Amino acid sequence: MNIPHSFSRAEGAEEFGAAIRLGEKARAEREAMRWGLVLVVFMRLLAGLWMAEGLIHWIDVLMSSKPLFDSMRPAVASAVIYFGVLDLVAAVGLWLATPWGGVLWLLAAVSQIFVAVALPHFFAAEKLVILSNFILILIYFVLTWKAGHSSGQFRRAPSRK
Repeated sequence: MNIPHSFSRAEGAEEFGAAIRLGEKARAEREAMRWGLVLVVFMRLLAGLWMAEGLIHWIDVLMSSKPLFDSMRPAVASAVIYFGVLDLVAAVGLWLATPWGGVLWLLAAVSQIFVAVALPHFFAAEKLVILSNFILILIYFVLTWKAGHSSGQFRRAPSRK
């Protein structure tokens, strides 16, 4: 079957706003949905991990034999409470796949890196915490970029010549 020249891909059809694009819309929508789904699954896995971390911090607070501020330095006790609250709130936002959840999670991850450097022995494996948070942040940014790029959020308007 011969497609008339007027229905074939026009020269420069890759440009934003091209008049006719045969079959590209469905493919672009599938790709956008796929990357969006991958991002949501990643965020929900992170939510589970951060929920566990937050609960572990609250176990330190509530199940300690001595009151928290009596048995720990004030900076360490404050960090336990800070992460106990922030990790749980970030986990809820991540589970809901909201933008504020991603922002709070980034704040929590960067805070963990900072605390691992500033307060030695706060985390059992400081280097592992730093490395894993860097990797998770990188994966999050890549997935967010891919999901936004494939859905058309980051496309530029064509330059006028």
